[in-house]
Parts: sequence; C-alpha cells; structure tokens
Amino acid sequence: MQTTTDSELYFQREGDTGIITLNRPQARNALTFEMYESLAGICNSIHDKSLDIRSLIITGAGDKAFAAGTDISQFKNFHSKDDALNYERTMDRVLGSLESVPIPTIAAIRGACTGGGAAIAACCDIRVASADLKFGFPIARTLGNCLSVGNLSRLVELLGASRTREILMTSRLIRIEEALSIALVSETTEDPMARANELSELMLMQAPLTIAATKEGLRRLREHAANLEGDDLVVNCYTSEDFREGMDAFLNKRKPEWSGR
Repeated sequence: MQTTTDSELYFQREGDTGIITLNRPQARNALTFEMYESLAGICNSIHDKSLDIRSLIITGAGDKAFAAGTDISQFKNFHSKDDALNYERTMDRVLGSLESVPIPTIAAIRGACTGGGAAIAACCDIRVASADLKFGFPIARTLGNCLSVGNLSRLVELLGASRTREILMTSRLIRIEEALSIALVSETTEDPMARANELSELMLMQAPLTIAATKEGLRRLREHAANLEGDDLVVNCYTSEDFREGMDAFLNKRKPEWSGR
C-alpha cells in the first residue's frame, strides 16, 4: 500500500486502486483551493502514468459529508472579473482532469454532497451513497454565484435539463429516494466505501481499453454539446453586490438580503 498524507487531502493506494479522502471533517470537508489542486495533481499523474492505478475511489472523511462545497472563506479576496473567470476556469480544469482519467472512478458518499463536492461526484463514473445523502447546489440561497456552462452541461447530462433548472432555482437538495429513482446514484448502502471497493474490484476485471474508450467517447459527446461561451454569466454573478452580500451573510450566519445588483 502506498500512502500520501497532508492536512486536507489523503491519498492511499491499495493494489491497483487509488483512494482519495477529502480530509476536513471539522468543516464538513469543504474544499480549499489547495485541495482542488491536489485532486488535479493526482489525476494528472494518472494521465501521464506516473501513478499506475486502474481505478479511483473518492470519499470524504467522517460520516457527515462527502464535501460541502468550496470553503466560503476562499472567496474573501474576490473583487474583479479576472478573479471570477480564473476561479471558474480552475474548476473546469480540475473537474476536467477528473472526468477524463481513463480509469473507472467511484464516489463513495455519506451525507452532504453539495457545491464543489457535488461537482466532483458528478464527474465520477459511479456514485454510491448512504441513506442520508443530500446532493445539490444551493448557491441561489447562499452565495448568489453561478455554475460555469461546463458544469451545467455535466448536470444536464446527469439529471436532465428540467431537474437541473429546478434544483438550481430553488436550492433544493436531492435525497436518496429521488437519487436512486433518477440514477444519480447507482445504489444506497450503509457502508459506501465497502461497496465502492467491491465495484472497483469488479471493474478491475473488465477490459481497460473498453472502459477508457467508453469514458472518452461520452466525455466528447458532452463537451461538444457544451461548446458555448458563458464568461459573461460568471462575471455578472461573481462581481455583483449580491455575491459580496451572500458571502458576508454566510460567514456571519445570517440570512442574505438580495438586491439583484
């Protein structure tokens, strides 16, 4: 077993399977920018074959959350158009590196799986979850920002356009019964990690070139459909007064007062 540990993201190798643990349970595994870069670094090592594994499992530490989005304090210094665009392009790069790894990826989910955490889970090939799953992007209620067109296309592929529109506009979180009925998760289990390991073992017996070709073909279909410009939407939200209000309200545990500006 090969193991790498830091304070926020933990990687270990068990045979041909790599396991990434988002490791901030005190903050419901909210993601820092450094954690996103660590995730991208692992995925890039898979791409260039300096990390020779044949399946990847992602999970969250503790039993409360897979990951409850990006740590809001990371946005304190956001003021400009470039801040907004650089963040969303970083997210597209990180998520793209995960989505395009040529090996099967499994999200083992407990509890909250929201914002950036939900985006990571959406990039995985298979999701298994405990009965207390809460999946969604409640940004219209919390921060007043928006998703990139790339992330919207991933959600539309996974949930359909109608449900994607509805959960984003109402900030509603998807619970386990609905998640199963729409195949957002493949199954529910008391022990998502144990089931993820079983699925990993199953997929290790499958033809790796078939898996890689299937993943890449589906990725190209989605990316072709999402080849649209959306920078104006990102800039409009992230540079707004409402975004500053949403962030301040979240950090001070109060309800935001939206102005539409």
